[in-house]
Amino acid sequence: MDLYPLIELLEGRCVSLFRGRLEEPQIWHVDPVAKANEFSQAGADWIHITDFDALQGDQRNQETIREIIRTVSASVQLGGGIRSLKRIEEWIEAGAGRIVIGTLAVQQPNLVREAARAFPGQIVVAVDVLQGYVASEGWRGNSALEPSSVLEAFAQDPLAAFIVTDIDADLEETEDSLALITQLSTETKTPVIARGLTRTLDDLSRMNYVPRLSGAIAGRALFDRTIDLAQALEIVKPVPEERAKFI
Repeated sequence: MDLYPLIELLEGRCVSLFRGRLEEPQIWHVDPVAKANEFSQAGADWIHITDFDALQGDQRNQETIREIIRTVSASVQLGGGIRSLKRIEEWIEAGAGRIVIGTLAVQQPNLVREAARAFPGQIVVAVDVLQGYVASEGWRGNSALEPSSVLEAFAQDPLAAFIVTDIDADLEETEDSLALITQLSTETKTPVIARGLTRTLDDLSRMNYVPRLSGAIAGRALFDRTIDLAQALEIVKPVPEERAKFI
């Protein structure tokens, strides 16, 4: 299982949000580029970046993200306000390893399919779940879609992964959330990445036993040092299979 350290950007600063509330950010007084380098030097292969300003059409974080892509050895998985094929192409040309699409997957699924065909293995669909249904518009919009239907809709497309976020996990419903992730990871052949469940090292240990779960995203716990990244990476790294000994 891969671990994706999360950097969330708002007004140029690293933040964490509660239930996606932009008006109540927890601000971390660290430089985003320096933090990305710290994550990479600790051994992370990927860094997940969410640009909250871009969700509102504000591109103020663009140069910071480009600098992270240019200077950090880890690959970047980028999401936030990317809602056109042109924008997807621009970020991939800038060096982003993967592009995360959320709202478009609900509102314009054919465009997402087109992007997946144009950039196979580089498009990730975010499935944000609130009270059993898929949310959009940065968790502010609701839909009548069940998460299973979104996974099924893109079953034949060459996506890199689905990111599944159980928004209700912020209400401490961790066991129910793990059950949701377990269910969805068995419903698709596309890799599933869990977001919002990584609060402790024990959480990571439990996720290691979820069949076919390919990764987990960790944010706040890394910034407040509840989780040490080096230790977390040790937990999730593959265990070599024993080989038969021949005499």
